[in-house]
Amino acid sequence: MLGFVRRMPFFKLLAVAQTMLLARRHLGRLDGADRRRLGELVRRGRGLTRDEREELRRLVSKMEPTAFAAAAADRFSPVPLRWLTRAR
Repeated sequence: MLGFVRRMPFFKLLAVAQTMLLARRHLGRLDGADRRRLGELVRRGRGLTRDEREELRRLVSKMEPTAFAAAAADRFSPVPLRWLTRAR
């Protein structure tokens, strides 16, 4: 693992770390039980029932994926995109 990190250019490593911190912030919007259930549903993959797919959709929407995408775009864009991250 350490060898991989040493060969990775610094700015790419920084971008990965920033993205992970953003993801952590959005994943933190779920409580412990929701995070465990999300992990179970994701590991099951395509074998989900209709109710489980709806539950997965509900859990993912709690993490606000649109806000995550907007924050990531704003973070890495050379032009400020703050208007994307305003509360709606």
